[in-house]
Amino acid sequence: MLQSLLPKLLIIPAILIAISIHEYGHALAAVKLGDDTPLYQGRLTLNPIKHLDPMGFLFLMIVGFGWAKPVMINPRNFKNPRRDDIIVSLAGVTMNLLTAIAFTLVIKFVVNNFYSFLITEAGQYTITMLYAVVQINIVLMIFNLMPIPPLDGHHIAQSIGGWRVYNFFRQYEQIIRIGLILLLVTGYIGRIIGPPVYGITNFLFTIFNVF
Repeated sequence: MLQSLLPKLLIIPAILIAISIHEYGHALAAVKLGDDTPLYQGRLTLNPIKHLDPMGFLFLMIVGFGWAKPVMINPRNFKNPRRDDIIVSLAGVTMNLLTAIAFTLVIKFVVNNFYSFLITEAGQYTITMLYAVVQINIVLMIFNLMPIPPLDGHHIAQSIGGWRVYNFFRQYEQIIRIGLILLLVTGYIGRIIGPPVYGITNFLFTIFNVF
């Protein structure tokens, strides 16, 4: 029983790290660009409790794709609202990428220096958890870049495309959201973002010569 639960339990820390670093990235970028809204709402923190969305966390646990509680911002506080909104939207996925790179290097260090530990059961659990941190950060990065409300890709597309894109999303937002939910529930979303996720993971492991 415990053996079958362990893989799920091991990804919990990875999920908490990924969502915390992602939302902290949004909050930090917004505050640096002049909007203190995330600061007042207590979102300028790495505490996962502040960023956790119960439903998004559940989806991450069950189907491997999910979301955190969005960081609220007020673009009117930015000097250049369109440009700065793009920067804030990209900050979360950038933090995920940097975290994935950092933990890839951690895995390389562990593999190169603690091989005798890795052949133990505890070592296998450790490397599994570290690998999960890399992969879930990449999952969150790719998933959030999809141009679907309310994901980061939607904000980026809207800021770049202007009123035409804004009106399109406003007209079809509910249909797009329902489509996203269906993709998540059926697991079909994995066929869409699975290849780039594994491609980026393998690329990182290759360029850093892991394993």
